[in-house]
Amino acid sequence: MSDSPGARPPAGQPSILFEASNLGLAAGTGIATYARALAGAAGRLCFSPLGLFDVARGLDRRQGALNEVLAFDAIDPDEGVPLLRDIGRILAAPVRALRGLAPIEIPQSGVVVDQATRSLRAFDKVYAVTRLIEAARGHFKCYGRSAQLRLPQPPSLFHATHPVPLTVKGIPNLVTIHDLVPLRLPFTTLDDKRHFYKLVHHLARTADHIVTVSEHSRRDIIEVLGVDERRVTNTWQAVDVPADLITLSEDALADRLQRLFGLDPSEYYLFCGAIEPKKNVSRLLDAYAASGTKRPLILSGSRGWQNRTELRKIGSDRFRSFRIDGQSIRRERQVRRLDYLARDQLLLLMRGARALLFPSIYEGFGLPVVEAMALGTPVLTANVSSLPEVAGDAALLVDPYSIDALSRGITALDADSALRSELSRRGTEQAKKFSANEYDERLKQLYQQF
Repeated sequence: MSDSPGARPPAGQPSILFEASNLGLAAGTGIATYARALAGAAGRLCFSPLGLFDVARGLDRRQGALNEVLAFDAIDPDEGVPLLRDIGRILAAPVRALRGLAPIEIPQSGVVVDQATRSLRAFDKVYAVTRLIEAARGHFKCYGRSAQLRLPQPPSLFHATHPVPLTVKGIPNLVTIHDLVPLRLPFTTLDDKRHFYKLVHHLARTADHIVTVSEHSRRDIIEVLGVDERRVTNTWQAVDVPADLITLSEDALADRLQRLFGLDPSEYYLFCGAIEPKKNVSRLLDAYAASGTKRPLILSGSRGWQNRTELRKIGSDRFRSFRIDGQSIRRERQVRRLDYLARDQLLLLMRGARALLFPSIYEGFGLPVVEAMALGTPVLTANVSSLPEVAGDAALLVDPYSIDALSRGITALDADSALRSELSRRGTEQAKKFSANEYDERLKQLYQQF
């Protein structure tokens, strides 16, 4: 990949256009991490990675350098859009897409400073379409087919990083389907199930190849969508944690945790993820209470949805405690919820945790499990979906539907230092299976088919 942002790829170098709309989200997502990892791997494999983004502001080729600013313009969520204009925009989306969506190249001059542009650095060239996903979905709902992308110079290959009805004519089109959660556990998501059902079946028929991130998801795609197994490849995911965090001294770790979060190393448990049904937070809270541990539980992630029960439990009096501090008595919360954290802060929390508690009832991959193992942090996770194959024998696997089993697992981690040491040792070995080198080799085999 080129050393300088925005540099032109060498003539004749094969290029891959990655739909990377999730990289534009302020809070980031697991799919954003996945898209970033794909682009980095493509660059190391001597492909020219190109990025396709979704932006909210209107772009125009005549605006030139101004497009770089507008691509990162702030949108006030409370500002609102007049109802008629909003309805008009939604109705116009499929018509706009019917003519084909023409991405506009975004300059990478560096005029936009701070961290806003860091997601672009993985790409040799960056393109954007105003309200890309809205237009593609509207087109699919109206016409039942994918919207076409019109580029002056088509790439060698197009790879959508999540199920989206987009295609580039005349080249191989790949799409990643991470999981089929909306179909397998419809009660755990707010997706439009009719739309998702039609979309994934459409992609199963029309995509040149489907990529996924675990053997469990691959089996689901083959069996539920009726896809020939030769058209589905599991590449797993790559896990890349900063080396300096792995080697961080205990004193430095303790200092940072205390300054940022008021926590001590190995004296708290961590859960990370949105508070939503599939993450199983309600049972985790009940199991944590039943374990009798005095160490706090930190919940890091967005507020999520369908979570009134969980939020009520988090705020309940049973998770309040009192501590004598010198001549005073301090009131503390045993369960603390932290909203979205920057990745470096989340990984710091993960590195210092006594254990990661991740009893999700369904995951396409389960990235936090491997991240924690790479950092040497013991892991408790569920014995369902993709989690056993990702964790191997390096995690404490429990029945996520059993509060008693979860509670016993937490109690074991609380008291058994030998168990924690062994899980830490096995975890660092297991995480090597998802290193950048291993990932690059799997992607090389995939892309060379096309």
